[in-house]
Amino acid sequence: MSNNNNSGSNKLVVPQAREAMDRFKMEAANEVGVNLKQGYNGDLTSREAGSVGGQMVKKMIESYENSIK
Repeated sequence: MSNNNNSGSNKLVVPQAREAMDRFKMEAANEVGVNLKQGYNGDLTSREAGSVGGQMVKKMIESYENSIK
């Protein structure tokens, strides 16, 4: 159970970061060979969507590891 009022939503803490997150998502999709479009992407398979999300997490971890060296 969530303690916030926007559970189930995809709101960013910093709304101005939306454009940067969209670019990051497109870059990750390109890297794993998923054809991501601007706007609606509900026709992606679970495997494709998971590949994009997994690549984003991988890149975030790499970025963090590089920042603590």
